Amino acid sequence: MKHESLEINSGLLILFTLIAISIGGLAEIIPLYYIDDTVEKVDGVRPYTPLELRGRDIYQREGCYTCHSQMIRPFRDEHLRYGHYSLAAESKYDHPFQWGSKRTGPDLARVGEKYSDAWHVAHLEAPRSVVPESIMPGYPWLLENELDYTSIEKRMRALRMTGVPYALTEEENQANVDKYGPEVAAKLDITRADDSLIEQAIARNYDGDPSRLTEMDALVAYLQMLGTLVDFSKYEQGHFAEFR
Repeated sequence: MKHESLEINSGLLILFTLIAISIGGLAEIIPLYYIDDTVEKVDGVRPYTPLELRGRDIYQREGCYTCHSQMIRPFRDEHLRYGHYSLAAESKYDHPFQWGSKRTGPDLARVGEKYSDAWHVAHLEAPRSVVPESIMPGYPWLLENELDYTSIEKRMRALRMTGVPYALTEEENQANVDKYGPEVAAKLDITRADDSLIEQAIARNYDGDPSRLTEMDALVAYLQMLGTLVDFSKYEQGHFAEFR
């Protein structure tokens, strides 16, 4: 048969497989660049603050994404358990995004402010102390490890190159003030990243220990902002009225 010559030649088979995958991928991706509403214009979405950004780094380092997704699908059962389905705009500053597909644990897209800081600290340190049936491992070292934020400016500069609006100039800072307000804009200023990270950690004292700045502070700060930036009340009225 004609395809036999292709099947027995591993080099040709790999080449044509890559061509087929590339064509399929381009057919899915290219149209998105020409659709204006691919990423919705949603009020409230902002880049991560320096403390939240370090918390996200720790979230990735500890492999939390392997058991928790951050993408609520537009189905009735998803909505009833987790809330409004995830919007593309919520992940536009994620590099990489944390959507995931594995749910050993619950989806975390709307976990922000659902529990207290103390609950998160206890849950991360010893999960079964607050959720007896949990199979999640503990992360007690997060309370012991001092938070290393020496590279936070470099991290923000790198993300700025991908389009995240962290500010380096007065013009960029003013643009953030106009879009997000002065309080948020101050936290997006790369030149004062260290100061704003410390200020946020001290102001809320996420880990419950005001004498130290730990990795727990950063991770809880990250978790507590997930799903809190967008007012979903207006979306609920239209998209999920039939669920009531």
